[in-house]
Amino acid sequence: MSPKSSPSPNRSPGDGARILIVEDDAEVARLLQTVLRDFGFEACPCRSAAETRQQLAQQVPDLCILDLGLPDGDGMELMQEIQRRHDCGLLILSGRAWIGDRVMGLELGADDYVTKPFEPRELVARVRSILRRRGQGGDERGPQLARFGNGWTFQPDTNLLRSASGQEWTLSSGEARLLATFLQRPNRILAREQICGDPDLSPLDRSIDVRISRLRRKIETDPHNPKMIRTVYGAGYLFASEVSWN
Repeated sequence: MSPKSSPSPNRSPGDGARILIVEDDAEVARLLQTVLRDFGFEACPCRSAAETRQQLAQQVPDLCILDLGLPDGDGMELMQEIQRRHDCGLLILSGRAWIGDRVMGLELGADDYVTKPFEPRELVARVRSILRRRGQGGDERGPQLARFGNGWTFQPDTNLLRSASGQEWTLSSGEARLLATFLQRPNRILAREQICGDPDLSPLDRSIDVRISRLRRKIETDPHNPKMIRTVYGAGYLFASEVSWN
């Protein structure tokens, strides 16, 4: 598998970050572009999947805001393609409010899912939250291999998770950041707000819970009776394992 392409390292996340707006509705695209530029972001609109691929071939953004209803392709499939090939944040902005679409989007690797109509300032806050979370895990000077549990290993630079038996998974960016957060703070109770890096997280936002459920299905013998990623009711989650880095 070829390595993911990455955005330019010359900017700090959230400081003039480049946002790709994948939206075929011209009015919505103009609104997004205006709001993001007002808040100091560089915003580039695309109206189709084909145009998005052309833009990504020229320059990888820090984050893509992606509508699911595109004229020349399925937005979910495009999101998966971006997630596989490029190292950037992914925020779905869609009129599909059905919970099944929201869960599917998060399951397939989106960092967040916002439904239309939307509050522009809230969208900016969510964009900033994604960029902050991505910025926390990007220090290349840090350890490159974590060992935990009964023979598990995780490589943050490649998102590669490997079991003791040799089975491998390439985690989505959201899953990888979640696991890295747990591995950096084992045997401690972490509130959902700490895990996602957003102190203003809504109690109704279940994106963290969806990712935890997805991660449990990979590393737990019985995901319905987890031993490593434990729920501490009323407090958050605890990663119950010794962790070593090298």
